[in-house]
Amino acid sequence: MSGSQIRQRLSAIETELRHAITELNADWATRSISEIIDAMVKAELCHHPLYNRLNRLDAAQCQLDLGLYGLCADCENEIEPERLAMDPTEQRCQHCSEHYAHEHRQELRLSH
Repeated sequence: MSGSQIRQRLSAIETELRHAITELNADWATRSISEIIDAMVKAELCHHPLYNRLNRLDAAQCQLDLGLYGLCADCENEIEPERLAMDPTEQRCQHCSEHYAHEHRQELRLSH
């Protein structure tokens, strides 16, 4: 997938998220993605489903700008193309994603 195709897919995701953000808080609609993320932190909305999706979108856009798009955030190997095709904001390869999920489940068990 070319850089312009990736940008188009990320732009479509951003449009979708901006519609959802407008329903959450219309004042945030014209802010940048990073400003919306900061506003959600201040409003204690870090557990809102949109917060994670916005962070992943922001990370993917930054990685694309830096020429690092498609590299795993953990091991820095390439993320499988089929994973990126399903979700262009994917941040981890299959192996690291499974490891992260396992570790996260462990943390949840320990905190209860």
